[in-house]
Amino acid sequence: MDVQDIVNTVSAKAGLDQAVTEKVVGTIFSVLEHEADGTSASSFFARIPGADALARKYDVMAAGASSGSGGGLLSSLQGALGGVLGEKTGALINGIAALKASGLDMAQIQKAGATLVQQAEAAAGPDLTNQVLGSVPGLKGHLGL
Repeated sequence: MDVQDIVNTVSAKAGLDQAVTEKVVGTIFSVLEHEADGTSASSFFARIPGADALARKYDVMAAGASSGSGGGLLSSLQGALGGVLGEKTGALINGIAALKASGLDMAQIQKAGATLVQQAEAAAGPDLTNQVLGSVPGLKGHLGL
């Protein structure tokens, strides 16, 4: 199962269009790529062809990644918090902001996130998926897991 299979399934089960679903999946993968512990994250991405490329496409730490408007108080606050608290917390903050900025409500984000986790478990195995998610507990909380 590759990343496009995951996007297609999340899109169908969460009732989202392909473009929004790709952004949601890529954003979540980007948060995992920045925050998950090295070796388990590398193994996880190696088992899902295309996941690392999608994570880079929607990189939550790229300049202006989370702000659709190009600035403002929220993005300034996110940048300051990310700088003070380190990259890991900054990636999570930026990722959650990007998900909310995509126009989805929390129920839609949670449905997409839960479906993504199910698909990731099928592709990478439940133990590895849970190990990677377990290293980013804040993300699990935001996805309602």
